[in-house]
Amino acid sequence: MADTQDKRSDHEHFASIPWCARHLRGPRIITKSPECRLQKSNGEDSLYAETLKSHTTIMAMLEVYEEPPSPTDRVDSAKAFLTLGTGLNGYPDVCHGGIVVTILDEVIGFLIPINQERGHMPDLPYMTAYLNTKFLKPVPTCATILAQTRIVKLEGRKLFAEAWIEDGDGKVLARAEALFIAIKSVL
Repeated sequence: MADTQDKRSDHEHFASIPWCARHLRGPRIITKSPECRLQKSNGEDSLYAETLKSHTTIMAMLEVYEEPPSPTDRVDSAKAFLTLGTGLNGYPDVCHGGIVVTILDEVIGFLIPINQERGHMPDLPYMTAYLNTKFLKPVPTCATILAQTRIVKLEGRKLFAEAWIEDGDGKVLARAEALFIAIKSVL
């Protein structure tokens, strides 16, 4: 039940921010608490479920995507709203670049389980092969940001994707291109 409460409170948090609320409306919009925010007994996702889940780091996080018309259609894009605290500062009120890359990496990962359930991607664990990032403007802390991703190409076990972070005015602050690969065995 804790997940339901977390989802509800994060959804309510972002729904109370006008520019975020516009992204949360629509008959096929799906919102949920990201899997990475849920503690797992094997320690998986502890970075987001524990270390980055506090009032000074990532205070709230919500996964958003649009359900395609058919349940078997591929989901090509996803979003994440995040409210960042000063515990992520590299410079005063500026998010550390390593955290920016971590956010971009995580939002791309949202596409994997969604599309595995739909039969568009192998049911294997994926790892990041590369994540080339351009920092265009400082990503602020004490602020809410929007991270977005889209599939560029699926090729066998390879997921090519792009992701970017925007502020509330739609200004792109960072951008990445990535390759994720389904691995046959976990290292």
